Amino acid sequence: MNFTQFNLDTRLQARIERAGFTTPTPIQEAAIPVVLSGRDLIGTAQTGTGKTAAFVLPILNKLLRGPRNRTRALIITPTRELAEQIHEVVRLLSAGTKVRSASVYGGVSQGPQVRALKDGTEIIIACPGRLLDLMGQHAADLSAVEMVVLDEADRMLDMGFLPPVQQILEHVPAQRQTLLFSATFEPEVEKLAKRVLTDPQRITIGRSQPAYTVAHSIYPVKQHLKTPLLIELLKQTETQSVLVFTRTKHRASRLAEQIERAGYSVTSLHGDRTQGQRQNALRGFKSGKFQVMVATDIAARGLDVESISHVINYDMPGSADDYIHRIGRTGRAQRSGDAYTLVTGEDMDLVRKLEKILGKPLPRQILTDFDYKVPAPAGAPNTKTAPARPTNKPDKSARNYLRKRGITVTQSSRQPTAA
Repeated sequence: MNFTQFNLDTRLQARIERAGFTTPTPIQEAAIPVVLSGRDLIGTAQTGTGKTAAFVLPILNKLLRGPRNRTRALIITPTRELAEQIHEVVRLLSAGTKVRSASVYGGVSQGPQVRALKDGTEIIIACPGRLLDLMGQHAADLSAVEMVVLDEADRMLDMGFLPPVQQILEHVPAQRQTLLFSATFEPEVEKLAKRVLTDPQRITIGRSQPAYTVAHSIYPVKQHLKTPLLIELLKQTETQSVLVFTRTKHRASRLAEQIERAGYSVTSLHGDRTQGQRQNALRGFKSGKFQVMVATDIAARGLDVESISHVINYDMPGSADDYIHRIGRTGRAQRSGDAYTLVTGEDMDLVRKLEKILGKPLPRQILTDFDYKVPAPAGAPNTKTAPARPTNKPDKSARNYLRKRGITVTQSSRQPTAA
């Protein structure tokens, strides 16, 4: 199948060809005809599968055949980074069509966003909090919206955005087309879908065939030796683009400084950085300017960088679901990827939980020339890891999510010597 078979507007077809799109991905092939037909849709698919274009193309196709100068499409997303990534796709595919779009999120001045909305925009890509603020100022008019997209719905619920999303939808016409995309479909997401969608068609991609393969390994180590072990891992591993996860913002900043002192080009992404700094970090990481990016879980979802070869969990995440979302940043676009996790004795409960979900032991790895017996510095503070964040998600949800993503566990041929 090719994109011409969707019978999209010729202006869109030209943009598709210029963007280098050839064959639709499975989610595009399944979802685009449904959306073009006007039906509500529930799409379950992992990121990195072309999901964004699956809803952006039908939206643009509809907007090109109707009135202008009013907001007709609303895309709600949980994070600033994801809002910007969706906006990039909208701009790429709408170039030359005169369709106007605006991204709306917190952490930056409201002024440019207010001006963009007042000048007229057909598509708003928004995070719930800032959009509600602008609606309260009468800067955003949603009375003519015909299409609504709830992207990463499970993540929005995790972040407590259900009330603002419900408030926003109260100001959108009831007669509309609604598309809901979610990586998992837990009971809370199902309740939301029943509340806001009408007779939706359900599409699930990634169940039958793996989208990619990620090789998992854990590195047992004492807390005070994590940083030197990480540096040694970077030296001994053939890495292209490495995403390192920490549990706290302070640790992300400190670790980035230590990695830089070891001679690596590195940046960081966390909540204490300004929006401009976060955008510069992402651009530099995507372009290859930075080989390593140290991030908190702000980057666990919505970060679409196909070239990431390794994810390293410097700190064990708070839940099995968080682990799965973190390692999903590698092995994208049918490339292989590796996930390394540094674990201390306090992490073993979660390790056993992950092994139960994965159905096999996680390979333990050691570096043969690394000195694991170096004592902790005298007078060092308590070196125990911070307690894992509590989670109300059952293990079953993580297992289902893993299955949907098609992630399999293999032992990488690029691993250092096994224990």
